[in-house]
Amino acid sequence: MGFLVNSFIEFPQPSFIEATGGTIATDGDYKVHTFTSNGDFEVTSGSGDVEYLIIAGGGGGGGSLSNQVGGGGAGAGGYLTNNDMGLTVDTYPVVVGAAGAGGSAGNNGVSGSNSSFNSLTAIGGGNGGAGNQGAGYVGGDGGSGGASPTYQGSAGSGTAGQGNDSGTSASNNASAGGGGSSAVGGDSATHGGDGGAGTASSITGSSITRAGGGGGGRW
Repeated sequence: MGFLVNSFIEFPQPSFIEATGGTIATDGDYKVHTFTSNGDFEVTSGSGDVEYLIIAGGGGGGGSLSNQVGGGGAGAGGYLTNNDMGLTVDTYPVVVGAAGAGGSAGNNGVSGSNSSFNSLTAIGGGNGGAGNQGAGYVGGDGGSGGASPTYQGSAGSGTAGQGNDSGTSASNNASAGGGGSSAVGGDSATHGGDGGAGTASSITGSSITRAGGGGGGRW
């Protein structure tokens, strides 16, 4: 069975598990439950292993300010996946994290919210720092880290097993990119840094890459 919190759950059919919850689709010999809002995944009979993919809300990028550097790229939401979570008859709450809002002029973005399934929690993506030179305009930590807008600020850190750090900003002219689920964010140079790459999964049938980081801006 498979599961993604955004979310997907998938399991082979025929299976010893019967379950309800989310939007249900069939992919060959598998049944996929997709959650894009909070709900319950309920195993109504049987027991067995499920495959899951849980993605938290991504962070919001930093807002730029007139005559200042462009805003820092935001980090992707934490990315958790595996194929051997054993479940029995029970109700398992699913929480789908919201994306963080982008920052207004001269303000940091907002970090994303956590997503969770059973005992697992994916951490929301770190915010991008505001395009404003000075203390406090830094990228936030998260599932993947958000980027600082200038070399004066620290890079946001990712969560081990869920994402990666942001890139670093080399000057006051361009911001780094936020971290992605499979790679760190790009450093800034003559342009804003690229967002870190996401991760490909075929849990819904075709391969889709998710949880990439946001790119940084330049003044």
